[in-house]
Amino acid sequence: MMRKREMEVVAAIDIGSNSLRMIIAEITKTKINILEDLNKTAYMGRDTFSFGRINPETIHKICDILSGFSQVMKEYGVKCYWAVSTSGIREAENREYVLEQIRINTGILVEVINNSQERFYIYKALHDRLPNAKEIFNDGALILNVGSGGVEVSVYEGGNLKFTEYLKLGPLRLMEILSDIKGEVLDFPALIGEFIDSKIYILKSYIKQMKIKNFIGLGGNIRIIEKLGIQGEDSGFIDREWFFKLTNRISSMSIQNISEEFDLSQAEAELLLCSVIIFARFLNMSEAKGIYAPKASLRNGLIADMADEKFNTERKKIFKKDILSSVWYIGEKYGIDKYHCKHVEKLAIFIFDHIGKVHRLGEKERTYLRVAAILHDVGKYIDLNRHDEQCYNIIHNEHIIGFSDRDTNITANVAKYHGEQIPSFLDENYRELNYKDKIIVSKLAAILKLAESLDISHKQRINKLQVEVEDKKIYFKINKNQDTLLEEWNFNNYTKFFEEVMGVKPVIINGSAKG
Repeated sequence: MMRKREMEVVAAIDIGSNSLRMIIAEITKTKINILEDLNKTAYMGRDTFSFGRINPETIHKICDILSGFSQVMKEYGVKCYWAVSTSGIREAENREYVLEQIRINTGILVEVINNSQERFYIYKALHDRLPNAKEIFNDGALILNVGSGGVEVSVYEGGNLKFTEYLKLGPLRLMEILSDIKGEVLDFPALIGEFIDSKIYILKSYIKQMKIKNFIGLGGNIRIIEKLGIQGEDSGFIDREWFFKLTNRISSMSIQNISEEFDLSQAEAELLLCSVIIFARFLNMSEAKGIYAPKASLRNGLIADMADEKFNTERKKIFKKDILSSVWYIGEKYGIDKYHCKHVEKLAIFIFDHIGKVHRLGEKERTYLRVAAILHDVGKYIDLNRHDEQCYNIIHNEHIIGFSDRDTNITANVAKYHGEQIPSFLDENYRELNYKDKIIVSKLAAILKLAESLDISHKQRINKLQVEVEDKKIYFKINKNQDTLLEEWNFNNYTKFFEEVMGVKPVIINGSAKG
């Protein structure tokens, strides 16, 4: 827990597939001052992507590096740190053993984050570290973050996050996947390109139609690529024509020649080859004049998020908007009734906000409810009769930006129980939740059931609602513009479950809402 001070020295550690990185920074409400930025190599991703497990020698190296990081934190007097791992540890079958050895040998607790969280924190860094970010996002931008294990593709349109997707096409993963046939082809770069094309052809068609004017590149040796340019030192921009010439040049060279030409190790040369091919494939989907290459990293984003949580910054509000914008894209993909879902969301949040002393939940749970309300009908895209089950499956397998696996699981359960079903130990998805999360799911589902029932006709007949808590009852006073017999009947079907969960009985009454 961070102390309530105007300035705090904090640390962020990113345990990636290729290296371990740490930033130590002073944070205030308006400024982040980097004090130290460390980067140490450890190719754990090679173990994970090739064999599925991280070998003991690599674990020892990780622990040695983190022990050094721990010492540096002590020297700066760091009391609050955040250490995360991405695909290199996340996808390892022995990840629990690795994390435990790190804890025992270094004292550092590491959180495994998913792709959606990683993307979210990097975009927070981008918000601060990309010049004219607001104008670029308003004009429309494609962001390609190339990690060792995968690439994240996001599109902003009119300042809002339109959609985001994750593809397992990182350069290190590509080299491991294609290593068996590398020696069997004369034109290995062309093979890499064809393999990438086979995975992105649907996305390519969709993105090209959007005529995107700005392209932002992150990760994937983008800083090395920029330094190879002749347009000025550290310009933060890579010219399109120059980049395609570089891509063609590198693609015509052997790994040995790339290594010698650009003073790289053979491993670095392989990753550079894959990186330029990946960037080229996606840059070709846009109409951008080049690639913006800001110094925005996961560790920068972690520091920004720590500042957001401590000081409740304006940036925190902006990124909550991005989460909801991306959720609406998911809903539209599955053909939801936008007017209905928007009305249910509005009613659910109104109820949540007016019965806080009953449910005792917080801001994070409020976000779960909003997302579940928006997506509660996505299952109808697959199966009208079992749409509750399908709703759970869809949300559980979507990548909601900024959501951890726990966040997604809670939200999927809430959405599943928006209708006739109630949480049950017969359901594996509910049974496997811990005690605290079971309570959260049940409370939010109880609220969502009432909200959805008040628009069961999909006609938005209830235009105003007043909620008052009195003793053991909650009065829902509705102001209607049409006959609401169906809504009232459906509402009463769900009052018993609500009372069982919350300890108070919902009562619906007619009348003019105040205000």
